[in-house]
Parts: sequence; structure tokens; C-alpha cells
Amino acid sequence: MLASQELAARLAVPFLESQSLPAELPQDFFLCYRDGCLKLLDKQTLKKGGLAVDIEPRPGEQHSYPAPKKDLLAQAVGKKTHTIVDATTGWAQDSLALFRMGYELTCIERSPVMAELIRDGFNRLAQKDWVIKRELTPPKLLVGNAIELLGSLREAPDCIYLDPMFPQKRKQSAATRKSMAVLRDILGDDEDRADLFAAAWQTTGKRLVVKSPDYAEPMGGKPSESYQGKLLRYDVYIK
Repeated sequence: MLASQELAARLAVPFLESQSLPAELPQDFFLCYRDGCLKLLDKQTLKKGGLAVDIEPRPGEQHSYPAPKKDLLAQAVGKKTHTIVDATTGWAQDSLALFRMGYELTCIERSPVMAELIRDGFNRLAQKDWVIKRELTPPKLLVGNAIELLGSLREAPDCIYLDPMFPQKRKQSAATRKSMAVLRDILGDDEDRADLFAAAWQTTGKRLVVKSPDYAEPMGGKPSESYQGKLLRYDVYIK
């Protein structure tokens, strides 16, 4: 109860008790501590369900640490990269995959709601046995506009990673559709993509990686390298 009240105060939103919710609610989304984590709910999942930051390895990913750097994401960020800034963290799935590969990671998220979900995920990550045993520190989280925050970094990272919200043009799986639809409802499309790219290019020390759907035009013109997946692409711009 206290944690929920403190969360509501931080976000400056109403604190609602589930036992006394009115039949009609003006809010579209809700946050609730449930099943040992912070979850984002809509009106259909108020009684059960909800979305949380998943800190477990993705399907097919090895549980060893550091995870093998063999997939397209690892190839895109580069073998000689050590420090990465994920400037568009969202549900943090790529951030967590990079963390499991052993990279030193800083995450930026502009939505205070998503930041709370990410922070909860990172707190749960810190309690995992393999993290404690290896004395690892979860990724650092910065909350705010990445365009502004990138310019305030004390040191240039080896790589800046961007996964901006592009206009949707194809159907997605049910699970992906739910999480991405919620994210799109909260954040909207990234209309400032060009400014974000410019800020990231100016800040990065060695390379800039942009994840995009395969139908999208390259965000910064012709990339130095490109890694093509089944439905997405990683464009790499090297200084």
C-alpha cells in the first residue's frame, strides 16, 4: 500500500484502491504492484494480467553470462564496444539483452510511467542470483528527453543505440501488438527522430546504431553497415 501511494505521489496521479474502484474510470492506464512486480494495466486487465518489464533471457538466448555476442544486435553494436547508451529504452528488452552480453549500459526513457516500470525491472534484476554472485550493477537509468540528456553526458559512449517509434505498417503478433500498442499510446510516434539522430551522432564516441522496421528508410541516410533481420534492420553509422 505504501509503495503504491509513494508511486502515485511521484507521478502526481490519483491513488486508487482496487476494492473501491468506480464502474466508470476516466483513466486509460493504471500501475499496480502485482505478482511481485510493477505492472501496467488497462481497463481489461484491472483484475488480472498486465504488462511488466521482463528481465528473463529471451527465447533461444543462452542463460550464461556474458551471453554470446552472435546475434544481429551484437554484430551491430560491434566487438570493440564496451559502453552503450540506449536512448529509447521502452520496455528495455534490447537493453537487458545487451546487459546480459556484458556491456556497460546507460538507459534513457522520456516517459515517467515507463521509467517506473523499467526501474522496477532493474530492481528485480539486481536481486537475481547470477547478478549478485558476479557483483554486477544493473544498467543506469536516466529519465527525460534523450535529445537534451545526451548532450549532458560526462563521457561519450562507444555506441548509442536508437529504437525509435516508427509509424506502424504491418500486423504484429498478439503479444507484440499489445506491448507495442500500449507503448505507442503512452509515447506516440517519435516525430523528433531527425533531431534525436543528430544529437546521438554528435554525442557518440564511435558508432550509432538505429533499429528500424525493414520497410523504413534509413534514419540518417546511407549507413556505414546494415544488418538485415526477418522483419527489422540495424543500420550502423561509424565515425
